Amino acid sequence: MSPVKIGVLISGGGTNLQSIIDNIENGNINGEIKLIISNRKDAYGLTRGKDAGIESIYLDRKLFNSEEEYNLYLIKELKKRDIELIVLAGYLKVLSKEFIEEFSGRIINIHPSLIPSFCGKGYYGEKVHQGVLDYGVKITGATVHFVDEGTDTGAIILQDIVYVDNEDTVETLKEKVLKIEHKLLVQAVKLYCSGRISVEGRKVIIK
Repeated sequence: MSPVKIGVLISGGGTNLQSIIDNIENGNINGEIKLIISNRKDAYGLTRGKDAGIESIYLDRKLFNSEEEYNLYLIKELKKRDIELIVLAGYLKVLSKEFIEEFSGRIINIHPSLIPSFCGKGYYGEKVHQGVLDYGVKITGATVHFVDEGTDTGAIILQDIVYVDNEDTVETLKEKVLKIEHKLLVQAVKLYCSGRISVEGRKVIIK
């Protein structure tokens, strides 16, 4: 079975990206990252990609007249490389309807909470963990899901939990969740690349 061609979209440090790179290199994932794109010039994930010998580019929104034009260019670059799976690894821009339709069922995202809690509009980055602490829940976690036209509304692939302690801060909670994010995203990419995922309605079936 040929390695699945993967495109990764990032906005930041790329720790989730690094987990995927490492697991491809050690043979755990039957995939190949063909392209990394960041919407931020200073995203350290670009350096991680270049260090691994992967084509890594910064795409400046200011060079485009609209979000639609920006997303059409993204589509063109990904299709040019025959990308089969797109991983959003801390990508903080909203994808257009055209993008999601073009790669329907082939885009996965990692979110730092147990969807459907603490997700949707306004819940991104540290705001998720602040929301968890403010609400006083005892358990949170991370979710890998397919991306559809809603915000964090696609079918759920995998979830795992962490416990919220009384002394937790946004920073400590973020670190706890990040550890399971790395594990879950790698597992989800591995399952996809092995052809072990199917979707029935809202339910993801793992073979």
